[in-house]
Amino acid sequence: MADPAPLPGETDGPRTAIVTGADSGIGRAVAVALAGGGLDVGITYHSDEQGAEDTAAEAREAGVSACVRKLDLTDLPTATGAIDELAGELGGVDVLVNCAGTGSSELVMDMDFDTWRQVVDVDLHGVFLCAQRAARRMIAAGRGGRIITITSVHEHVPRVGAAPYCAAKAGAGALTKVLALELAEHGITVNSVAPGEISTPMTGQTDADPREQRRPGVPLGRTGDAREVAAAVAFLATPAAGYITGASLVVDGGLIQMGAQAGTAFPDDSWRRP
Repeated sequence: MADPAPLPGETDGPRTAIVTGADSGIGRAVAVALAGGGLDVGITYHSDEQGAEDTAAEAREAGVSACVRKLDLTDLPTATGAIDELAGELGGVDVLVNCAGTGSSELVMDMDFDTWRQVVDVDLHGVFLCAQRAARRMIAAGRGGRIITITSVHEHVPRVGAAPYCAAKAGAGALTKVLALELAEHGITVNSVAPGEISTPMTGQTDADPREQRRPGVPLGRTGDAREVAAAVAFLATPAAGYITGASLVVDGGLIQMGAQAGTAFPDDSWRRP
């Protein structure tokens, strides 16, 4: 039997990927997972150049090419030229993973505008600008593509003390849906992956074993591993996920299912402070 004709927007699979914020944590796990699937990877970092080089070295162990650039998403829009530089060195970009992020822990009434602006610049404006640059190259190449943004469960649910983070992640989720509509005609899918608490440096859990991080309020009873998030991203980057766009894939051990259940379990008002 002859092979079926290619589906609309279908290609022979991605060849190159750029992962922002890949010097540690989820970004590193994503870059390594994509390299393991045979993709050449571009890696960005904010301040930890050695961490980014370590990620690149690990990616190269899979037999692929890897290159590194600094990307400071507080210097916008200039800094996002790093996306074009990496795409030029890689020979294109088939997959963009927006992973660079930051946060804060402060009540709105105590927050100054600079704190608000810095978090929103990195977590929302940076996503917009990186996606725009990558999408322009994908459209010009005519091979379709994948844009995947690491948001958070706080794309969907709020948290005290995290106003700019929640606002930016919710905005990134909405941006994902708009881009999914606008880029579909070019064979580009756009999705988000929304992790819960993952044992990474960003959550103060460098080298922590999630199996030893007990979380009674999470149905699966533990934190997540960065590789579990990376597996979701790697799937969305494949041709097998070609009919998924505008979706938010939640990777949180069931955390956001606990709304009503958890809401009746607090013994006092301590939740009102970050």
